[in-house]
Amino acid sequence: MTPTSRAHRPIRSLHHLVLGGAAVTTGLTAGAFYVFSCAVMPALGRSDDRTFIEVMQNINDVIQNPVFFAAFIGALLLIAAAAWQQRRTPGPRGWIVAALVVYAVAFLLTSGVSVPLNDELAQAGNPARIAGPAAVRDRFEDAWVAWNAVRALLCTAALALLLRASYVLARRLPQESAYLASDAGSRASR
Repeated sequence: MTPTSRAHRPIRSLHHLVLGGAAVTTGLTAGAFYVFSCAVMPALGRSDDRTFIEVMQNINDVIQNPVFFAAFIGALLLIAAAAWQQRRTPGPRGWIVAALVVYAVAFLLTSGVSVPLNDELAQAGNPARIAGPAAVRDRFEDAWVAWNAVRALLCTAALALLLRASYVLARRLPQESAYLASDAGSRASR
């Protein structure tokens, strides 16, 4: 191992940490959307209109918290940081940029479609006082469910792209053998 490659270890470690953080936060976000698609919304689909509206209003209110935003916004920022860090590394760079584009589409769908639907549902007011809860639900449910499934798929695809980038990056790294390490001493030469 050369002194130059030792000097690059902390930088490589930071790059791996950022890429790993991007994958974890993307996975958490994909998981959140996935759970809505396969459990929360089907369960709520069995509810009457007023219950559906009340629960969705409550969910839309409580999901706006630092833990969710740390993963949701953090994924976008960490993927962008990983793309910048790998801007001169052809192998993983393409995978990370693809993940960034795919995740950005999911992010924009959330901002441009899901959040406005959530806001419209909140503006409907107290479910006990809504004159036509079936109409309110009809304007919300099908569109929200469909776009959430798209978000879940996009975030899952972004995660897969990040995992592929991590694999490609790991394969590019020189593997140092403990046997050949300079600090292994004379025993290693036997």
